[in-house]
Amino acid sequence: MAAADLASIAAYWDESADAFDDEADHGLRDPGVRAAWAHRLAGWLPDTPSEVLDLGCGTGSLSLLMAEQGHRPTGVDLSPRMVEAASRKLSGFRVPVVVGDAGDPPVAGPFDVVLVRHLVWTLPAPEEALARWLGLLRPNGRLVLVEGRWQTSGGGTYTPGSPHLPWLGGVTAARLVDALEHMADVIHSERLTDPTLWGRPIQDERYVVIACPR
Repeated sequence: MAAADLASIAAYWDESADAFDDEADHGLRDPGVRAAWAHRLAGWLPDTPSEVLDLGCGTGSLSLLMAEQGHRPTGVDLSPRMVEAASRKLSGFRVPVVVGDAGDPPVAGPFDVVLVRHLVWTLPAPEEALARWLGLLRPNGRLVLVEGRWQTSGGGTYTPGSPHLPWLGGVTAARLVDALEHMADVIHSERLTDPTLWGRPIQDERYVVIACPR
């Protein structure tokens, strides 16, 4: 993504950083919500301690859960203020958190897992990003995508100066699986309808898709 585009998007998320954890599934402040995400992560990630790349890590809530479970996460987020918040949250662990474009991560890999939550809608070329993420995995690694479809806007932008986003408002599981099947083996897809995960009942489509590189 062009530097000017990245700057406008980083500024947008910088402005959101202070209130970001107020959302139940962002801050995981409620013990029930936190436990629900910890349980899900334990099922999606390997049983043994693993190298995990947390893309669009925000304030680091999922990275913290993974570190507590014995994994070795690395966080990447475009917003310097989000990275600062994540670094504070993860201060009890040796977890690197770096500022960078999650669609084209400034990391070398390889990783056992690339974890992405609610990020693909922010990308101007999401299918190119999927291919890059798969390329960061070890041969038996897995790409874990926690995504959803919240609006039916049909593309556009969410902040002035940013590029057109084909998946603005989210992407359906069927569309995401279709994109992945051209480049990876999809091994699991599941709707995430449990209101405990979100701190409230939901009416939109939320799900996880897990894929492995070919």
